[in-house]
Amino acid sequence: MARHGENIRKRKDGRWEGRCLLYNKEKGKQRYRSVYGRTYEEAREKLAVLRNQQKESVKLVDGKGGKEKNPNESPEMKPAAEGITKENRLFTYTAEEWLLQVKATRKPSTYVKYRLIYKNYLKSVFQDTAIVEITDCCVQEKISDPLSESVRKSIYCVLNRVLKFASRNYSITMPFLKRPISHAPKKPVETFSRKEQAKLLLELNNGCESDRYKAAILLCLHTGLRLGELCALKWEDLDTDSQMIAINRTVQRLYLEDVQETEEWQNADNLQKAGVSQKKTILVETTPKSAHSKREIPLPPTVFALINQLQRNQEQGKGEKAYIFGGDKPMEPRTIQNHFRKVLMSAGIKYKNFHVLRHTFSTNCIEGGTDVKSLSELLGHSDVQITLNRYVHPSMDIKRKYLDALSAFYDQIHRQANVRISNGHLSNNLISKSSLNQIHGQICGQES
Repeated sequence: MARHGENIRKRKDGRWEGRCLLYNKEKGKQRYRSVYGRTYEEAREKLAVLRNQQKESVKLVDGKGGKEKNPNESPEMKPAAEGITKENRLFTYTAEEWLLQVKATRKPSTYVKYRLIYKNYLKSVFQDTAIVEITDCCVQEKISDPLSESVRKSIYCVLNRVLKFASRNYSITMPFLKRPISHAPKKPVETFSRKEQAKLLLELNNGCESDRYKAAILLCLHTGLRLGELCALKWEDLDTDSQMIAINRTVQRLYLEDVQETEEWQNADNLQKAGVSQKKTILVETTPKSAHSKREIPLPPTVFALINQLQRNQEQGKGEKAYIFGGDKPMEPRTIQNHFRKVLMSAGIKYKNFHVLRHTFSTNCIEGGTDVKSLSELLGHSDVQITLNRYVHPSMDIKRKYLDALSAFYDQIHRQANVRISNGHLSNNLISKSSLNQIHGQICGQES
């Protein structure tokens, strides 16, 4: 029985053992030290004393004015540490080096997501664990708390990326960690019912020509745009000749401390930087979620006419602005979410998340006969398998059609049997092969 995150375990002899990596100045490397106690509290206290003694007695000098540093400090504080080998390199040290690389090469949103997963679920748990000790069993032992499947998937994603970074940069052969199979039933994709869609459309079409928020919601329902993509749309993205709209950017809220040193922050000309240092988050405009998210979507005639009307209204007012729905800057996602809540309330519909509009669009496309490849490109999915797994599920109406067709098939057999019995000759061939093929064709026709 181990205490996760503290590297303390109960031995078979009944004693508690606490372990930690300590820097040995004489040998110039880190070595594991163990302490023992009759109780967990005793072992924990001895382990704390041992770590404190290390902090006081064993420190390194970086050669710049005699400043002392610990060998396991973050890479942001110290470029390199002496005495660290493949065998004693800590997971946390390597993970923070990897995060620096992510910060320099990936989108700010990607860095923020990885950093939060590391900070909230991995840093304290693996703080005294050498990276060579990271195995499937080790991870399953230390991360055993009940977590959502999404969080658990992100944890394993970060772990495997750190291990891959260690393999590439330090020639450490590391295994690929396999996430345990979850036996929890998957939640079905939430959508608006046909009745709710009818109510929603009635409410949205009432005054949408002069209401940019209703127009934005209608556009999302007809195209399946993500909320950030919707808020970042510019007039330059609209092709009036081909009646298409291009998705070239997105906006999202990120923690300010993670954004200030990024290239997007340094080059941003549409963000209000003045007085923003006291805020916790800031709206950042970036490239879309993935390369496949950059796409062109044809607009239905009614939606295209609605967008054109909004443009004329804007020109008659204060002149055309850069953004379709936001004006001089991207629309704030929280603003449109608040208006969406009001629309649902006015229409008498129970509140659902704004993303349900995207799910509803996708489900309607599948039920309307749209092929999966086309839908995947419309949604901007990186893989068609994502679309298949998420949206290609028969609805109750489709299931009812199939069973009604089967019931009609049975009725036809029964009627033919009665006719043959009344004529005095009942054979095994109750229904002709051509009739079977015809009924089969009807069922397949309903499926397509």
